[in-house]
Amino acid sequence: MIRETVVTFNSIEKTPQDVAAMIAQRQRAGHGFWVAEKAGQVAGFATYSQFRAGVGYAHAMEHTIILAPWAQGAGLGHGLMRALEAHARAQGAHTMIAGVCGENRSAQAFHAALGYECTAVIPAVGRKFNRWMDLHILQKFL
Repeated sequence: MIRETVVTFNSIEKTPQDVAAMIAQRQRAGHGFWVAEKAGQVAGFATYSQFRAGVGYAHAMEHTIILAPWAQGAGLGHGLMRALEAHARAQGAHTMIAGVCGENRSAQAFHAALGYECTAVIPAVGRKFNRWMDLHILQKFL
């Protein structure tokens, strides 16, 4: 999915060690990492961390949510986001941000249904499939 879609501009899959390191880093920072399961298989995950470095951004978070195509439309994404937002809110987060590829209409609709609004478009900032793509910044106040 990482290599074939615009879910992320990254085209290099993470190793199990990469994922374990990311989970450990998020836990050390007091942020969360949730996994959704369906029929005994990992269906997706959601996580968040500070939007930008520095104390001035301590209450602004950015999340990532990825679901396998076969798991979409079953409410798992909404469940992951509810857990993620509740955790972030309890940790003192003021706002949650998503960076979504301009070509990823389903992710834009998913976030809109959760109350996120597009607050910025950064043209031609991501590159994948030998072309430049826009990044939509979506934001929700918690």
